[in-house]
Amino acid sequence: MRVLSVVGNRPQFVKSAPVTVAFREAGIDEVVVHTGQHWDAAMSQVFFDELAIPEPAHRLDLRTADAGRMAPAIAEVVEREHPDWVLVYGDTNSTLAGARAAGDVRVAHVEAGLRSFDPSMPEERNRVEVDRIAALLLCPDDRSAAQLASEGIAGRRAVVGDVMADATRLFTPIALRRTAAYDRPYTVLTIHREANTEPERLRAIVDAVGGIPRRFVFPVHPRTRHTLAAHGIALPANVEPSAPLGYLEMLALVAGAETVVTDSGGLQKEAYWLEVPCVTLRPTTEWVDTVAAGANELASPHTLAAAVERAGFPADAPRLYGDGHAAGRVATALYA
Repeated sequence: MRVLSVVGNRPQFVKSAPVTVAFREAGIDEVVVHTGQHWDAAMSQVFFDELAIPEPAHRLDLRTADAGRMAPAIAEVVEREHPDWVLVYGDTNSTLAGARAAGDVRVAHVEAGLRSFDPSMPEERNRVEVDRIAALLLCPDDRSAAQLASEGIAGRRAVVGDVMADATRLFTPIALRRTAAYDRPYTVLTIHREANTEPERLRAIVDAVGGIPRRFVFPVHPRTRHTLAAHGIALPANVEPSAPLGYLEMLALVAGAETVVTDSGGLQKEAYWLEVPCVTLRPTTEWVDTVAAGANELASPHTLAAAVERAGFPADAPRLYGDGHAAGRVATALYA
């Protein structure tokens, strides 16, 4: 069996690491395509280096987040490689482009069935369209599988768990062996989503963070860095900016934090698995179970300070999104 795996940004590089191992163990011939959606070395190559992911067979180096520009280039690779499956991850524009480019080849979607129910989010529109294209819907939990059934999605559903749980299980011990970069206590801050990097919104977030009597460590995403510089938004004294961190550095940083303040989907889960309370700078989340468990709270700039003050991790938090062995189930589902 041959699988064409499409990756393009940081979370997808992380998710692909345990899946690549599982494919190799299952005798699946994997061909990796890197779209170039993230091309900054700190957001791209560092993950291949750190996680020992094999170099992509195809580096498209498109340097764009435009799915319309990515799809034709991916389609050319599909035509050359003749895979049995095109595998896509999550909800990015690379995910959408890979699904659209598959043509007559079956699409398998990792993280199928997730919904924030916020159609203003590009990620929500992407995941809905990809689920409608996919022949195999690889769901992280029963709730996401039930959501697909309620929508009448035609593809075959398989509840496999979350491959990011695999990555967290495998790589946390390695990350924690590294020397801590920051003395405690600190709160981790990340901001990168399009809605939060609009100048006035970003300014409001920065002002809110500046009013919280805590020390924040802030790995700055390239998109966010550009908006800060272009609009003269100064970071307050309680925020320590850094360049984007590698996956292992970021995992160790989160593990040592008092709290995580983020708009990232992946960090909401990683914080949960590491038992660190999270505040999410979004009006909605696809990872609603973390909120229901009391480990995560949605916030706006106006409510951020109170949410950070309340943040805590419940002693009775349930296990969410599988057992950390999802990648093997992904391989098995492709053979079914």
